[in-house]
Amino acid sequence: MKEEYIDIVTSNGSYTGESAPKSEIHSKGHYHNTVHIWFYTLKGEILLQQRAASKVICPLLWDVSVAGHIDAGETLKSGAIREIEEEIGLSIPEAHLNKIGIFECFQSYPNGIIDNEFHHTFIAELKVNVNQLTPQKEEVEALKLVSIENFKTLLDNSESNGHFVASNRKHYEFVVNSIQKTL
Repeated sequence: MKEEYIDIVTSNGSYTGESAPKSEIHSKGHYHNTVHIWFYTLKGEILLQQRAASKVICPLLWDVSVAGHIDAGETLKSGAIREIEEEIGLSIPEAHLNKIGIFECFQSYPNGIIDNEFHHTFIAELKVNVNQLTPQKEEVEALKLVSIENFKTLLDNSESNGHFVASNRKHYEFVVNSIQKTL
């Protein structure tokens, strides 16, 4: 399988005009863009993805509905649409994506990965039954809907319950508040 190429950005998120293989992006710590798409229902539920057991970072923890890297030359919204189709088998128009912010996530991991990412974060209404989604086995272990109330309870205990990626707490809080304002 051919390795993905990703555009390199500066520490403030501006494009440099350069790209590199994903492995180099993570080994050298180049700044780069990702998309995070959070789906919600009008009943006040949030779609969570359990990261695949094979994932190098945070396997089996519950996280954003869909997330992924933006390929070199790809727009943020077209990358988001591609990732949604790949990870959960859902096709939606770009117009259904509502951008709520950009979050800096600059972390290094014991396995040598240096993740200097800008998470371009979107919310979108989930208009199909969760059973109609098709999880990508390499990325997604499981999918589930949780109520906003349950989401907040799980988040409040994320340091001890092993449910969420605990370091993303502030990001999660912003997302759930944005979803609540939308409903």
